[in-house]
This record gives sequence, C-alpha cells and structure tokens, in this order.
Amino acid sequence: MSIKFKWETEFKETELRDIPKDWEERKISDFYKLLYGITTSSSDKGNCRLLRMTDIGKEGINIGTVPYAETSEKELRKYSLKDDDLIISRIANVGAIGYIKKDLLERMDKPLIFGSYLLKFVKLSETEVNNKFIYYFYSSNPMQEFIESIAEGSTRPNTNAKVVSRFPVYYPHPSEQSRIATVLSWFDDLIENKKRQNEILEKTAMAIFKSWFIDFEPFKNEEFVDSELGQMPKGWEVKPIGEMAEIRNGLSYSGKEKFEEPVEGGYIFITLNNAIEGGGFKPVYAWIKSDRIKKRHFLEEGDLIIPNTEQTKDERLLGSPGIVFFPPGYKYKGIYSHHITKILLFDPKHKLYLYLFLRFTREDSASFATGTGVLGMDIENFRKNKLVVVPPLEIINRFHSLVEPLFQKIIRNQKQIMVLRKIRDTLLPLLVYGRLRVEEI
Repeated sequence: MSIKFKWETEFKETELRDIPKDWEERKISDFYKLLYGITTSSSDKGNCRLLRMTDIGKEGINIGTVPYAETSEKELRKYSLKDDDLIISRIANVGAIGYIKKDLLERMDKPLIFGSYLLKFVKLSETEVNNKFIYYFYSSNPMQEFIESIAEGSTRPNTNAKVVSRFPVYYPHPSEQSRIATVLSWFDDLIENKKRQNEILEKTAMAIFKSWFIDFEPFKNEEFVDSELGQMPKGWEVKPIGEMAEIRNGLSYSGKEKFEEPVEGGYIFITLNNAIEGGGFKPVYAWIKSDRIKKRHFLEEGDLIIPNTEQTKDERLLGSPGIVFFPPGYKYKGIYSHHITKILLFDPKHKLYLYLFLRFTREDSASFATGTGVLGMDIENFRKNKLVVVPPLEIINRFHSLVEPLFQKIIRNQKQIMVLRKIRDTLLPLLVYGRLRVEEI
C-alpha cells in the first residue's frame, strides 16, 4: 500500500493559526451537540463500567482503572458508549479526549457508560465529520494548550458544554479527514498491538511462576517440608532478601536539579513516575543534573527496582517491582531518586525470579512501610525481614531459560512503542493543521 503526501505552501490566517486555503474554520456546534454524562457513584461491582475523567490520559483510555457502577436500564441506554464515540473531560484535566474503539469495548466485561465530568460528542443529522479526525485534532498540543488557556478556575480548572461547543475546528474535506485519521490510526494500532502483546507475555511469565512456585505443579511428587512461608519442596530455602541482594536507595535531589526535558551533562532520572501499581515499568523519563551524584546513585538497563514511598495508601505503588529500560539510542547509565530502591542481586540469574516473586508478594513488601500521610519503607527492616523462597539454582536456571525470552520481547516491544509514538507525535500536528497533506492512500 502506498501513500502520497505533499507539503502545503498556500495558507490563510485564522484567529489561532494559519490553515490551508481550501480548509474551513468551523465550530464544534456546527457538527455536534454535547451530552453531559451520568451523575452516579463508582463501585467495585455493578451492571456497567463507569468511565471517568481520570481514566483518560495522554496514551488514551486506561481500562485497568475503569470502575463499576450500578444504573437503570434507561440510563444504561442513554449513557452507553459505542464504537467511534468521542468524549472530552470538562473538569480538572480539561480537554483530555477519548476515542472509543470496538476492541476497547470488547475487553470490557460490562457495558461502558460515561460520568458527569465528561461530555459526549453527538453528531447532528446530515453532518459530514470524522470522529477520529476530531479526536486527533484535539489531541494535538496546540489545541490542548488552547483549551487549557480558556479553562476557568485555578485549583480545579473546568469548562462546560456551552464553552466547548464554541471550540474551533479546522475542517478539511471529509475524504481528507478520513485519510489523515487512517494514517495516524496505523501508528496507534501498531502501538496498541504491541501493548497487548506485552500484556500477554507478562501474564504468561506470571502464570509459569505461579505454576512452579505457588502451586508447585512440577514438584508435586517431591517431599515437602514446613518453612516460615508455608510448605515447600525439601532442599529449598527461605532467606531474607538482604542475603540475596544489596538494597540501595537513590539520590535525594532538589527541584532545581530535576528537568522534564534532556539537559546537557544530565542523565535520565528514574522516579516514582516510572512505577506501575502492582509491578512493571513505565517509560516516562525525567532528567537530572547534579554535582552530588555518586557511584551508588547510578543504575543500568535491566536493574530491578521498587518504589519505597507513596503519598497515600490508595496509590499501591509501594513495593511494586519494575525492571528498568531506557529509550532507544540512550547509551548511558541512569540515576534513580531516593523514592526508589535498587535491588542489586548477588547472582543475576535470580533477577527474573525475584521480580515475579515480588509481584506476587507486593502486599507483604508494602507492610514494611511506616508513616501516616506519606508512607515510606523501612529499608533496614525490609532487608532483614522480607523473606524469599529460594529454589535450588538448577531450578532457577530452568525457569530463567523459559521466561527470559518473554522479558526480552517485552523490552523490545516497549522500545518500538517509543519509536512509533515519537513518529506519530511528529506527524500529528503536521497532518491535522494541513502542513503535510495526505493526497492518496
């Protein structure tokens, strides 16, 4: 399949920016009416899932955070979201926009409705507009900055349907809207496919771990003995984590030493923002430049880390392990903050085993926390009293040979996602503002 692009050279001026001469400047109200979401409470059970403003981020809708709710059949019909629906946040993270895809709905175990802090775009009859194009248009940084500039309120920015209905829309011919949406969707679909692959790979590794070291399925014919952590095969050991690894906290930094963008002479900085509830590693990178960095503050790709701090008990980051990786092309070591603990294993072959062991025992790790408002892990207590079941090395080696390829593929996928996202983010404003035209697909 071939794509034909051309660079646009002829523009006309609008209030916010120049657009191609053959595009129109319109308003949301020309194409949509806006429907407020349902006012109801979230729950851990119910007959539907409730999409909230906090479930929509820069990478789309996070279905893992969407709670349940209970509502009537009438309200379910009124507020249900369907394939190709478009919603936008009007409170707090004003302008966060979500596009509903069929595969997202298929992954839900209940119908999906939208909450009161969201607005749904409902097409007017006879309207020719591509919802996915509108989604990409309002996802762009210039439009997000525009929305932020007109949001009211300082502590809790907000807007309403009347204001949103006046938002500008730069309107190419519907066929060009479709071509733009198709090109950008290719990248999003590739990214989503690799994310789904990683979910399956991680679940596979965890299932193997559970089979071997929780249910002991390959070892059921062996003799079992009692231990501090319950029954286990004879010849296995229980050790404090401090006998398996050196436990180190990172750099205590000041605000002026941390940067959101790369800085000359700086290093990638691993912080709580890289942690994922329950376990995993999020590639959201900050940068650090400091003359107080010591050798002990460095970490390398593949290092095992856990958060040792969280602001509230609801965050559930504390003790959630992650394996560090850096962006493609980054060839240096990184630095980690004092909110992160590095677990430097004496035998590297134990790393994947210990990572998964820590995932299964996160609640126990979190029990080493102290404090009331801000929780912090008592590292010395954790080092001495966090107990780990340690199988014989030959079993660890067999397990490692099974799961190592899975984790290698996960990291390759993560790096490819970063490259795809960078290309997509570069193309998006060029396409939705008509600098680069998609003439043919």
